Amino acid sequence: MPASSGHSGQHGSLKPGTVQAWGANSGGQLGDGTTTNRLAPVPVTGLDRVTAIAGGGGGGYALRRDGTVWAWGTNNVGQLGDGTTSDRLTPVQVSGLNRVTAIAGGGSSGYAVRRDGTVWAWGNNSTGQLGDGTTTTSLIPVQVTGLDRVTAVAVHSYGAYALRRDGTVWAWGGNFQGQLGDGTTTNSLTPVQVSGLTRVTAIAGRGGSGYALRRDGTVWAWGDNFFGGLGDGTTDNSSAPVQVSGLSQVTAIAAGFVSGYAVRRDGTVWSWGTNDLGELGDGTTTTRLTPVQVSGLNRVTALAAGFENAYALRRDGTVWAWGANYAGQLGDGTTVNRLTPVQVSGLNHIAAIAAGFEAGYALR
Repeated sequence: MPASSGHSGQHGSLKPGTVQAWGANSGGQLGDGTTTNRLAPVPVTGLDRVTAIAGGGGGGYALRRDGTVWAWGTNNVGQLGDGTTSDRLTPVQVSGLNRVTAIAGGGSSGYAVRRDGTVWAWGNNSTGQLGDGTTTTSLIPVQVTGLDRVTAVAVHSYGAYALRRDGTVWAWGGNFQGQLGDGTTTNSLTPVQVSGLTRVTAIAGRGGSGYALRRDGTVWAWGDNFFGGLGDGTTDNSSAPVQVSGLSQVTAIAAGFVSGYAVRRDGTVWSWGTNDLGELGDGTTTTRLTPVQVSGLNRVTALAAGFENAYALRRDGTVWAWGANYAGQLGDGTTVNRLTPVQVSGLNHIAAIAAGFEAGYALR
């Protein structure tokens, strides 16, 4: 697919509540009405008053101020939730959802938390990703069974996680590598509690692992650990949470496909796991079984991670990226992989970031 740097020089005039996207676009995952890869950010068409964003395997999701959810990109198993399996090059409304407060995107499923604390899911359900007690794919949202008082959702390759108001974490779907964290490797079509976790304030997941940030600033991880993604100094999978080594005073976390990321209170970023394409941002391609510092970043407030790359949002509203860049997913106008962070072109006053499989998203 031909690549384009997209629009330039326009970002300073963008209105608050608009979304920018960059990277791979073969399935319309940038939402700009084309299937042209973009090496620098372009506006997602027709979206305003957006308050939260999420990336999926082949597209993106946006939560608007009115509590509705919008989606774009690949839709082969109904992951856009609009009642069809038609790909969408610009955003369409997810059917029947209102009063939504949080969203997440999986490889081929979408998730939303409503104001009443219930969780709703749509798309692929082959391993129970929708948590409704079946393996029936749904083109529109269905309610995840037995969950209430939920404040946040996150995903893994075969299902999802939910954080409840009481600080517990719940998981459902495939459990081949222990990613449900319940001490087993048994799939579950409805939510089960992740073992031994309390006082959790944030969750993250992608690939075969889950992560939790506790109120004391420690990070815990479970599931796939073949490349050191659990950060505990081993390569042993764990079906129950283990503590990520050497991290304290953590304020935010993110999960890559087989890497983990954390922001500490001092604004530095730390990473661990696979590093073949520079995913860890430490200037090397050496896999790390325990956290190392991402080079040259400070005053970071939020993180997002894709398949083989990651993003950081700094306090000044700029976005920085590192790792794989073959589809332009670093947004720096090139397709050169980066072992240390580079600035995403033309973005300022950014309020939130998200990552898809090979694409980045920013909310102003």
